[in-house]
Amino acid sequence: MRKLIFLLAIIGFNTAIAQSNADYFLPSNETYDAAIPTPEEVLGHAVGKWHVSHDKLSEYMRTLAAASDRIQIENRGVTYEDRPLLLLTISSPKNLERIEEIKAQHKQLTEPSGAALDVSDMPVVVYQGFSIHGNEPSGANAGLLVAYHLAAAQSEAVNDLLDNTIILFDPSFNPDGLQRFSQWANTHKAQNITADPNDREYTEAWPRGRTNHYWFDMNRDWLPVQLNESKARIASFTEWMPNVLTDHHEMGTNSTFFFQPGIQSRVNPLTPKRNQELTIAIGKYHAEALNEIGSLYYSEEDYDDFYYGKGSTYPDVNGAIGILFEQASSRGHAQESDNGILTFPFTIRNQFVTALSTLKAASGLRTELLNFQRDFFNTARAEGEKNRDKALVFGNEKDVATAYRLSEVLLRHDIKVHRLNKNVRKDGKRFPKESSFIVPLNQKKQRLVRAIFSEQKQFQDSLFYDVSAWTLSHAFDVNTTKMRDLNAMGEALSGIENPPVKTVEKASYAYLFEGHGYYTPKAIYALLEAGIRVKVGLQPFSLDGKKYDYGTLMVPVANQTLNEDDLYALMQKVAEDAFISIHSTITGLTKGIDLGSRNFETIQLPKVALLVGDGVRSYDAGEIWHLMDTQYNMPVTKIDVKSIARRDLSRYTHLVVPSYNGSLLGKAKQKIASWVKNGGHLIAYRDAVKWANNNEFVKEEFREGDLTAEGVSFVDRQRFNGAQAIGGAIFNATIDRSHPINFGIEDSELALFRNSRIFMEPDKNSYNNPIRYTNDPVLSGYISEEQLALLKGSVPFKVKRSGRGKILLMTDNTNFRAFWLGTQQLYANMLFYADFM
Repeated sequence: MRKLIFLLAIIGFNTAIAQSNADYFLPSNETYDAAIPTPEEVLGHAVGKWHVSHDKLSEYMRTLAAASDRIQIENRGVTYEDRPLLLLTISSPKNLERIEEIKAQHKQLTEPSGAALDVSDMPVVVYQGFSIHGNEPSGANAGLLVAYHLAAAQSEAVNDLLDNTIILFDPSFNPDGLQRFSQWANTHKAQNITADPNDREYTEAWPRGRTNHYWFDMNRDWLPVQLNESKARIASFTEWMPNVLTDHHEMGTNSTFFFQPGIQSRVNPLTPKRNQELTIAIGKYHAEALNEIGSLYYSEEDYDDFYYGKGSTYPDVNGAIGILFEQASSRGHAQESDNGILTFPFTIRNQFVTALSTLKAASGLRTELLNFQRDFFNTARAEGEKNRDKALVFGNEKDVATAYRLSEVLLRHDIKVHRLNKNVRKDGKRFPKESSFIVPLNQKKQRLVRAIFSEQKQFQDSLFYDVSAWTLSHAFDVNTTKMRDLNAMGEALSGIENPPVKTVEKASYAYLFEGHGYYTPKAIYALLEAGIRVKVGLQPFSLDGKKYDYGTLMVPVANQTLNEDDLYALMQKVAEDAFISIHSTITGLTKGIDLGSRNFETIQLPKVALLVGDGVRSYDAGEIWHLMDTQYNMPVTKIDVKSIARRDLSRYTHLVVPSYNGSLLGKAKQKIASWVKNGGHLIAYRDAVKWANNNEFVKEEFREGDLTAEGVSFVDRQRFNGAQAIGGAIFNATIDRSHPINFGIEDSELALFRNSRIFMEPDKNSYNNPIRYTNDPVLSGYISEEQLALLKGSVPFKVKRSGRGKILLMTDNTNFRAFWLGTQQLYANMLFYADFM
C-alpha cells in the first residue's frame, strides 16, 4: 500500500511540474494583455519546468520592457563575470512620464523641506529583489511571473496599484550565482524526476551556487559595500530611498515559509519601534495571501533584524521597511520533505503571491509608510542637533589609503563626509588633514553613521543570526575621535576620490617606502614581478630627517635589471597604482641600520597556491582569492583538495589552507610535510590550525571549555548552547611591532575580528607571541563569559619552523568579507616575510 501511495505521489508531482503553466501561479480573476509576451513564449518552456538561467532571465526582462509602457529598464553595470545588473522601474505610464519629478519629490521627504509635502497623492516606492543567494532560485523564477503580471494585468486593482506605486524591480541580485546553480540543477534533471534527496541533483558541487564569482555571501555586503553587485544595488537604493525593500530567499527543505518580523529581542536598538509595527502590519497581508493558497508559514522565529549588512535590515536604518522571505527549498526540481514532496513550482508560487502581497500592503499602507519615512529622518536630525558630539573624525598618520577607502563606503551610503581644514590632535591621536576626514553628526543619515561606528557591548539577547559587531573604524584600522564643534570641518567631498600621490624624485642610490600603506603589498609584488630586487628593513632608522619604521622597503638603484631611467619610471607608476609615498636617497648612510646592513633582507617573489574544494570553507577561500586578485594584483593557483596529492608543489612558495574540516587532505599529508621541510611555507587558517595540529605538523596546546548546563530546561537547551557561539565580534590585541607579521601596522594594538572558538596557548617565550589578546579584549560585539575567559591572553598567531620551511597558524579570519582591511596586512606579511619570521 505504501508503495502504491508513493507511486501515485511521484506521478502527481511529475504531472504538476509538467503542467506548471501560468494558470498555476497567476490570479484566476485577472485578464492579461495578449500583446505582452508571457515568460513561456520567450523562454520556450513553462516557468518552473526548468531553472531559469540568468541569460534567459535577462532576455525576458528586456523583451518585456520593450513590449510594455509600464516598464523602464536600465543596466547599472556588470558582475565580475560581466553579466548585466538590470533594474526595471515599473509603474503606470503616466508616472513613468514624470519619473524624475516623482523621484525628486519622494527624496524630499528625507530633507527638512519635505515637512510641508502632502503625501496623500504621492506614490510609495518599493524595491523588490530576488535570489541574492544563487542557489535559492525560487525568487528569481517567481520574478518572471511578477514582472509579467505587472506589465500585462488589466484589472482596475492593478492599474490603481501602479498609479500608487513605483516598483524598483531587481530580477537577480546575484546573476553569477544564479547562472551557476541553474546549470547544475538543469544538468541533473531527469525526465522522470526523482524526489529522493540522495540524488546528485540535490547535492551541489563545491563551491555551490549560493555565492558570487569570488564566493562571497552578498547578503552580508549591504553595509560594507565592497563588491561590484553591492555597489550597484546601494546606488539604486540611495538614488530612490524606497519605503519597502523585499529580499526573497530560501531555507531548509523541511521548513515551510517565513516572513518578517523576526525575533523581537534581536532588533537593532537603532531601529525605531514604528518600523516593527509597520513590518507586522505588512505581515498580515502575507498571511492572508498564503492562507488563500493553503501554504504553511511562520513569523517571529529564527531570523533577526540586528546586523545592518543584510538586505532585510539595511532598510531599517534608512527610514524604510526591510522584509525577508524564506521559502523551503526544493534545491532542484522536487524533493521529499517533512511536509510532503516539495516541488519547484510550489516554491515559486509562494514567492509570487508574497511579492504581490507586498505591493498590496505597500499600496494599502502608502501614507503610513511615507509619513514614517519623513518622521524617521526628522527625528534623526533632531537627535543629531541634541547630541553634544557634533562630528566624528577618522584617519591615520601614515596609511592614507584606508581612510580614503572608508570615506568611499560612507559616500556610497550618501553620508556627508568633509575634509579637515587643519590638523587635529585629540585623545593622544594625530589626524593630519591630508589623510583624515570629518563626518558631521547633524545630518539625515546620522543613525546610519552611528550604526557604522557602533561599539555595542551590551545586548538584550545572546543569540545572533549573523555577526554581533562590524565597527568599520576597527575593520579599516583607522583612528577615530569625536568633536564637540565643527571648527575643523573643511569642504565636503563631492564624490569618491583616490588618495593623492606625490611625485617621486629620481634616486641615484635607492628608493625607500614604508610598509603602512594598504596597497603596499601590491607595490611589492609589482616590483618583484618586474624582476626588481626589493629589500625589507628589520629595524627602524632615520635618513634625511625622516624616521623609517620597521618593515620599510628599499629598492637599490644599482645592479637592477632596469637602468636608472626605466627604474625611475617604474617606481613612479608603482607609487601611483598603490597610492604610496616613495622617497629617494643619494646615500646609504643612516642613523640606525645602514641601507647595506644585513638587517635589510631580500624578499623573494611569492608563488601562492590556495587550497579549495570539499572541506574548505568557500567564503574564506573566496576572500583570499578576491584580495590577491582584485586588491594586490597577485596571481594565485587554486588547487582542489581532491587533486593536491598529485600536484607538483615545488612550483609554489606558499600553500594557503583556509578554514578546513575534512578528511581528503590526509592523502596529501606526507607530500605537504616534505614540501615544507624543503622550504615551502604552509599558512593554516581557523579550523585548518586544528587540522595541522591533529596531523602532527605542529604540536600546540589549545584552551578548551568545560561547560555544564545547570537549571537549563530541555526547551532552552539550544539557546544555552547557542550563547557560546562567537558569531562575529571584535577584540583587542597587543602586538610586537618588531615582528615581521606586524610590519606595516602603525599602532601597538590591533583590532581583530573573530568568529571561531579556537584558542591557542601562548608560547613560554614572549618573542614568539607577536600578537596576543589583552585581558580586557572586547571592543565590540557579544561573547559569553565562558568564552571570554578562554580568549583572554591567548594568541591568534604562531609560526613554527619545519626543516627549511615554516608553518604559520592563524586562528582568526584576517580577510573577513573583504572589508577587514586592518588585518589583511597580516596575510600579506605571511606571503612576503615568512622567510624572516
